[in-house]
Amino acid sequence: MQERREHVVIIGGGFGGLYAARQLKNAPVDITLIDRRNHHLFQPLLYQVATGALSPADIATPLRGLLKNQANARVLLGEVVGFDLANRQVILSDGEVGYDTLIVAAGAGNNYFGKREWASSAPSLKTLEDATTIRRRILSAFETAERLDNPEAARAWLTFAIVGGGPTGVEMAGALAEIAHETFKHEFRNINTADARIVLVQSGERLLPTYPPELSASAAAALERLGVEVVTGARVTDVNAEGVTLSRGDVSEFLPARTVLWTAGVKASPLGKALARATGAALDRSGRISVEPDLTLPGHPEIFVVGDMATFTHQTGQPLPGVAQVAIQQGRYAGRLIARRLRSKSLPPFRYWDKGNLATIGRGAAVADLGRLRFSGLIAWLLWVGIHLMYQVELENKVLVFVQWLWNAVTRGRSALLITNLELPASARSSYDTGTWPQVS
Repeated sequence: MQERREHVVIIGGGFGGLYAARQLKNAPVDITLIDRRNHHLFQPLLYQVATGALSPADIATPLRGLLKNQANARVLLGEVVGFDLANRQVILSDGEVGYDTLIVAAGAGNNYFGKREWASSAPSLKTLEDATTIRRRILSAFETAERLDNPEAARAWLTFAIVGGGPTGVEMAGALAEIAHETFKHEFRNINTADARIVLVQSGERLLPTYPPELSASAAAALERLGVEVVTGARVTDVNAEGVTLSRGDVSEFLPARTVLWTAGVKASPLGKALARATGAALDRSGRISVEPDLTLPGHPEIFVVGDMATFTHQTGQPLPGVAQVAIQQGRYAGRLIARRLRSKSLPPFRYWDKGNLATIGRGAAVADLGRLRFSGLIAWLLWVGIHLMYQVELENKVLVFVQWLWNAVTRGRSALLITNLELPASARSSYDTGTWPQVS
């Protein structure tokens, strides 16, 4: 009779979950990876799908394909809704899965800071569906402005407000500026796309607040050279289909912008609350779970939490950033520790190796914070390109992205500027109903 093997259940096929599964490839365990979607998504490049530089398949890979050669792993498509700790079961919307060891790596979503109703007017960027929705809104805005004779109405459609001055907001603003000033330069007849107004709104006093001040200043200067308006020290107090209201002290200003994009913060998966209720673990303000030095939950050494769902403060006293490198390193550590435990061994506490931070502003422009080494410009951009190619999980994706980037660099174009859903948002439909259109002879 075959000896029963340890069953490791992993929730989430992002960086943390996938790298934990791969780390356990040669361990005497059976792995079940559960995700609501059938693909691993390279989120750092999601904004390039939203702005038409890449297609969805360039940055997403089916999970079954990634693990097809790993005999001890299987993939289940399902939604986790709760936990039965007494019976060591993960509760799905349509069943249960038992576990011996559990790794929770369900990631994070966007944080509207209690104003969830803003989401319909200001979409966020976390999934492929988000990216294609944003792409449709951006392209539909230019198409709508092309058909309007009313200059004021056209200006509102050609105004894009991006809320949040972190890396995603900076990268999105730079990409939008390139679309307006380069890609669409000769493609419209009734509008001058170079007149598009791109406004990047940051509540703090500088962009990229986790970067050194000199790099924040370099990023702001690079964006301004691209024609982006950088607004700092402004708090968003309202968002609707017509635009966004900004507040600076006692002064409020309404910015007419038919396209508002939200990149202002993240909040851990709702599964964090469910797990906290089941285990008694503490949550921080962003819904992340406080973990032990070995990434397990207090009193539950069989449960690991990694990536954006975890608050790890044991190294510096401050939580680790919600970036891919943290999730990758934590996933690998959890896998190594599980394998060591099977041999009655252990590991020292987890320690994060900060390899630095990179953010791109546009073609040939980026900022790099590599600890003592800080620089910006073309070299930083080339480093950004190399790193983002290296961390693609499949060779096919590396090749697809490299070829597409090379073609975009040569042609100054974007091959994926497609409106893939013909249904316009309600705000656009209302303009079609009430606008004045140029006569076609």
